[in-house]
Amino acid sequence: MFDFYRAAACVPELRVGDVEFNKKQILDKLVEAASYDTGIIAFPELAVTGYTCQDLFFQKTLIEASNKAVAEIVSATENSSQVVILGAPVVINNRLYNGAFVIVNGTVIGITVKTMLPNYNEFYEKRWFTSAAELDTDYVYIPAIGDYSIPVGSSVVYDLGGVSLGIEICEDAWGSVTPGSWMALAGAEIIVNISASNEVIGKREYRRELVKHLSSANICDYIYVSAGCDESTQDVIFSGQSIIAEYGRILNENKEFIASDYILIADMDLGRIRADRMKNTTFGDARKIYRKTLKDTMFVSLSDIILPESDGEYVITRKHPFIPSSKTKRVKRCNEIFDMQVGGLVKRLKITNSKPVIGVSGGMDSTLALLVCAKALRKLGRPASDLIAITMPAFGTTDRTYNNSLELIKSLGTEPIVINIKDACLQHFKDIGHDPEEKNTTYENTQARERTQVLMDYANKVGGLVVGTGDLSELALGWCTYNGDQMAMYGVNGSIPKTLVRWMIDSVVENNIFPGSENVLKDILDTPISPELLPPDENGEISQKTEDSVGPYELHDFFLYYTLRFGFSPSKVYFLAKKALGGDYSEAEIKKWMNMFYKRFFQQQFKRSCMPDGVKVGTISLSPRGDFRMPSDAAADLWMKELETL
Repeated sequence: MFDFYRAAACVPELRVGDVEFNKKQILDKLVEAASYDTGIIAFPELAVTGYTCQDLFFQKTLIEASNKAVAEIVSATENSSQVVILGAPVVINNRLYNGAFVIVNGTVIGITVKTMLPNYNEFYEKRWFTSAAELDTDYVYIPAIGDYSIPVGSSVVYDLGGVSLGIEICEDAWGSVTPGSWMALAGAEIIVNISASNEVIGKREYRRELVKHLSSANICDYIYVSAGCDESTQDVIFSGQSIIAEYGRILNENKEFIASDYILIADMDLGRIRADRMKNTTFGDARKIYRKTLKDTMFVSLSDIILPESDGEYVITRKHPFIPSSKTKRVKRCNEIFDMQVGGLVKRLKITNSKPVIGVSGGMDSTLALLVCAKALRKLGRPASDLIAITMPAFGTTDRTYNNSLELIKSLGTEPIVINIKDACLQHFKDIGHDPEEKNTTYENTQARERTQVLMDYANKVGGLVVGTGDLSELALGWCTYNGDQMAMYGVNGSIPKTLVRWMIDSVVENNIFPGSENVLKDILDTPISPELLPPDENGEISQKTEDSVGPYELHDFFLYYTLRFGFSPSKVYFLAKKALGGDYSEAEIKKWMNMFYKRFFQQQFKRSCMPDGVKVGTISLSPRGDFRMPSDAAADLWMKELETL
């Protein structure tokens, strides 16, 4: 239902050349892997015999024992829809090949043969094996295994009820152009590499980066399983490193440096792969450009075999998908985004020969935008006094936010401009016949629009450029006043989600970019999120808290990420939200705010259709000139109806 599929990378205990022992270990691992409800089970290269048999591969006794063991393993998979990828030698027309047997439901549905045979340094594979490039047949008959012909090739795509996978064998992944690349272009969504890679210092990290790269370049899930340390240690040692990656991210990896006798489990999310392949025109263009080469791909389709979906228990889902999980990565990411924001504004200020004009409220969004303006002027070698920072207190302004805005502006080396807009708003209420005691949308939005008018007109006065402060989350929800804070001459926060804004400011403090501003910045980070459009409470504290009205931003940012980044359905987003945030919110709360999210996301598109220019810094942008196109009168009925079924 949600495109989750569970994979197991199995590294059994092994004795080199002891096929009977190895068969028993493999069968035990099959049973254990099946207990995890896996759909794909992969074993290392030449797992049946051991990779390091050397000239024993020329012994008929070993090959016949291997065929017999494969046959017994095949029989053990009867009445199973799991896919088993098993490494074993295979003789075809009196030549020996390094093969990956693909087994489903008591049948070998195909054999992928190794193409790249390493014959350098400690490797001598060409002494024993023939490359798939020299195959002279598309089928092989192995009487010991079964009374049927088995498809065989170097580039085979196996389609199991709509899920497509391809197989590589070890060195195949090290080539300049890999067989997996052709298989991916031909439709394989999952690439499995069964390997026997010896360990040397630095190679583990190299393999990890290689697997991440291959999964990213081919927009696929990539299962890498390698021979364990039970292989011969005559002159090398094998580490048993296994990795399951998905489009550039590691889903799971064994932790032990030198390992054997274990199973690595991960849930793959093919929904991610399918969403990106559908959007990525470069991937589609590559298929067209190399279509002649793709004609050599063999397709094995079994529509009657349905690869079982998993329940998603092992799916990796973080609470805050926009925020890196470690502090080191988070600070690095925030620094890079800050530099991108600054770079965009520098270009805009240079081309317009203007001064940045910004409204400062004492909240996080305007704080981040103000810091960007200050750093941009530094880069341009212009004085801090060129920063026109205006604070505009009104009916909801508290002493805390007002004083913080003044202190922050001064700490950046410029003088704040204070323009109290209460009288202007009261005059406007009088002009339109609105009772100021009626604290409704008109009451609130009048203040937002008055502030924007002040900024625009002041910019005209000083030859300035109004810098917008609204963030991605507010744009998604339309939580901004049309022709008020929705409008600016340039927006620096437009593709930064609310959950990240806090950490952006934190990274500025962490890196001491603005010495002397740390204390006020820390207090701003502790201030509740609020537009401050309603009067303070009896204690002078903020009474209007945004998240009380619109919902928790960590939920909305979660919904936004999976809805926009991958196009997931409401039911899948709900499933993932429960998994990631269920410990913090009840199912009822998640449903409530999901309804709010989808409703507002559709209704408020008209505000995004005319948003100001701004730099895209992440994978999601809502700019109509960037990578988001949506009619402002689209109906939300389909999404809302699905929500009703949850």
